[in-house]
Amino acid sequence: MEIVLNNTKSKYLKIFSLEDLDNIHETCKKFSSMKGPLEAKVFAINESLSSHQLSKLKNDFDKNNICSLIIYSNNRDTILTGKSLRIDSTFVKEQEIKNKLLLINKKKKDDILHEGTVRSGERISSNGNLCIIGDVNPGAIVSAEKNIYVWGKLLGIAFAGKGGNKHAFIASLYLNPLQLRIADVIAIGPKDKPKNYYPEIAVIDKQTIIIKPHLIETKN
Repeated sequence: MEIVLNNTKSKYLKIFSLEDLDNIHETCKKFSSMKGPLEAKVFAINESLSSHQLSKLKNDFDKNNICSLIIYSNNRDTILTGKSLRIDSTFVKEQEIKNKLLLINKKKKDDILHEGTVRSGERISSNGNLCIIGDVNPGAIVSAEKNIYVWGKLLGIAFAGKGGNKHAFIASLYLNPLQLRIADVIAIGPKDKPKNYYPEIAVIDKQTIIIKPHLIETKN
């Protein structure tokens, strides 16, 4: 069984595999830090889920403020049980379910746009570029395979170039992080707050992370 969680505002998603529904509570702990509004899609191929199992699943999701729950399955008993519990349940052929999962996995490679503050304890990770319209508070961690753009204050931890790309960069309107990392190069944030409010960019220069004004070129 695959559980796909999607933030309907930022299009940020995560995929969790669940082999045993009895462990759903432990799985829920993994996404309890994700902020809503969240939509959950459950893909169950060749699995007959009982009323007890689906009730437990629904209750745990309700506790985590998941506003929408949809079940896709090629097992008619699972669909009927879901409908009896007033869960949006749709019968889909096995190959169609696999195609849906393939499409979702492709979306994971896309860039992520997050609107709103990233609060302490939150983590956002992108398999492409990560653009945040809002602040990244101390205690928050943001990371990306490519570049990170923060249209606000970057006060937490940022990790760009996760796959080892040393040409990646971290840009922010107000750059005062706890820690910066680009590929395998790490830098601790400055002790003094920035004196001016203007965009800055962190890049690797001679195996060291440097911060400089982020100048946007314009064509005449």
